[in-house]
Amino acid sequence: MNQSVLRRVLLLYLLALAPIGWIASRYDPYKIDGDAVSYMDIADLLHAHHWPAAVTGYWNPLYPACLALAQTVSHSTRVNELGAYYSLNYVIFLAQVVAMLFFVTTLDHLREKVTRTNVEPLLSLNAMRFLGVGLAFIASQRELPTGKVGPDALLTTMLLVAFGLLLETLASESLLFAPLMGLFFGLAYLTKSFGLLVGVMGIAVMMLFQLWIQRRSLRRVAAGGALALAVFAAVAGPYIAALSRQKHRFDFGDTGALALAWTVSGTAEYHLEPGETKRFGTASVHLVHPEAQLLAMPGIYSFRAEPYGTYPAWFDKSFFEERVIPHINLHGLFHRGARDLVLMCRYLLNHPEAWILLALILLFGGRFGYTQWRSEAFWAPTIALGLAIWILYGIVLIEERYLPLAYFAIVLPVFAALRVPAEEVATGTAAREQWIKHAATAMVVLLAFLALGESLRTAAQRRRDDSVAGFPHGWYSTQIFGAAQGLQVLGVKPGDEIACIGMAACNDDMYWARLAGARILTEVDIQERSHLLEQLESLPNRQQAYDIVKGQGAKLIVGQFDPGAMTGRTPASSGWVRLGETDHYALPLNLPNPVPPETSTTRPWPTK
Repeated sequence: MNQSVLRRVLLLYLLALAPIGWIASRYDPYKIDGDAVSYMDIADLLHAHHWPAAVTGYWNPLYPACLALAQTVSHSTRVNELGAYYSLNYVIFLAQVVAMLFFVTTLDHLREKVTRTNVEPLLSLNAMRFLGVGLAFIASQRELPTGKVGPDALLTTMLLVAFGLLLETLASESLLFAPLMGLFFGLAYLTKSFGLLVGVMGIAVMMLFQLWIQRRSLRRVAAGGALALAVFAAVAGPYIAALSRQKHRFDFGDTGALALAWTVSGTAEYHLEPGETKRFGTASVHLVHPEAQLLAMPGIYSFRAEPYGTYPAWFDKSFFEERVIPHINLHGLFHRGARDLVLMCRYLLNHPEAWILLALILLFGGRFGYTQWRSEAFWAPTIALGLAIWILYGIVLIEERYLPLAYFAIVLPVFAALRVPAEEVATGTAAREQWIKHAATAMVVLLAFLALGESLRTAAQRRRDDSVAGFPHGWYSTQIFGAAQGLQVLGVKPGDEIACIGMAACNDDMYWARLAGARILTEVDIQERSHLLEQLESLPNRQQAYDIVKGQGAKLIVGQFDPGAMTGRTPASSGWVRLGETDHYALPLNLPNPVPPETSTTRPWPTK
């Protein structure tokens, strides 16, 4: 395909991608979880200029700062804030597309720098741009959707830019790009603490590649590395200093250490108490301010020690689990690694497009080139970083939303390394050479447009489903919004203290409490989602548990039950009030007015 024609088609694709991405974001369904609620709570603190409270060892501040900016720009309320956050995520998606174009451009620049005259790349720059943007768009419809209120898409964007600047540093003799790379690695750290490890690895890879592969002078390599580290430290340092001051020790974030303790050391993730040594696993546990245990069976816990957050137990996990120090457990490490290997394979199977495309290109005659190590290994730096990221996550914890960056960093250089068969170039069979290039380019373009079309089809179907269901927005949840509405009808007001019971209401999604403006300061810990009423029926001291929660000042207890079982004719179901037409129920404890048994908590929910 003629490059000028391909360039125009690419422009057309990008022009179509923007509105289709917007439509997809508006009708991306509700996806809120506990992580999202914590980020929103931190955004509220930043919006109120309560800076010290926003410093936590578990969450980093850049994404909540973006949420706070979205709140300011849109003048949103709790009822319609998700619309603002979805719009923010759409802007991040567009930024990710730009970052991908930059990354692919710098990859091509380095490829041109090292390519011999007798090596013909199979995919041109514009074809690689099509591939990169197509894969980014696919990721935005799967593990990085705009409906996911979380920092992973922003982290991917920052690191794509940083990787592009790394490649440009290797392709250029200028020292300008190294400090810019340090800047974006620093911003990546402010997005998630994992960015610190990637930043250090990225600067090390840059210096090693220049010294070992490119044979540049030690003085120049050291100057570039020093500039990158200086800017990186200037961006990341203030937050590390604030966090270390808060923790009274050097600390850049406890997310990785706690995840390692939970997944490898076998430490209990929820409601860890100082005397429960059997739940420590192989970690060293010296809790500074654990959750206050009010009753052992069932476990009742107070989170009053943490003054912030809708659900303080998850607002800053490192607060209640301060001084949990993981130790390597070979059995746990092997078990975790085996599990994460399965998840890696699952991720690859969930993204078959690139591998099918690669197999077809090889079948049509594409070959790998650039085999002269020191002169042509343009693909090595980002592949090395991608594999390192994959391995680091594989040791601790893999979720699909963590992996797109590593996937891009590995897959795109692999496609960039494809070349026209050497025999075609040598014999001058231009027609066959051009046929192979045209076929490969056409398949890449087809992949990108198919992803776009499928996204539009899915969004249109979701819009139709929402219209039939009568949802006011694509991000509406009848269960969560209905539960919050029911709490308001019962008399719960912003700032009120409430309690929760069961995994579904407490841990899976507590956004209903945020919508109502309430804080969950007490939890009745029953590790059951689907048979909560049966567990409640079996408690011999059920009334004692209720009295303890009532003594804490909670207005009511909220749990998620099967509506068919909540008849009110059994002791455990008696007294619970259904919140609208949802599966959430409330047991009034300290409400100012008595609640009639047949109270209806259903009313129209405002949309603005």
